[in-house]
Amino acid sequence: MTLAAAFDLDTDLKSKLKTGATVDAAKEVGRLVAERRDQAGVKEVVFDRGGYIFHGRIKALADAAREGGLAF
Repeated sequence: MTLAAAFDLDTDLKSKLKTGATVDAAKEVGRLVAERRDQAGVKEVVFDRGGYIFHGRIKALADAAREGGLAF
């Protein structure tokens, strides 16, 4: 069950971003998902990369979500 979600083509972000394929876009998505997590009342999440390396845009998204209060 999905309780909160965000992506780079979301109407809240589309006007702020030139393209969704950047580290800056990933940071904005991370901040937005952290906000929506607050609204949904979720306290902790699982962030599973399935054995893939944790770097680049994925790392930027996760770091921004943590700064927004998301615990994983």
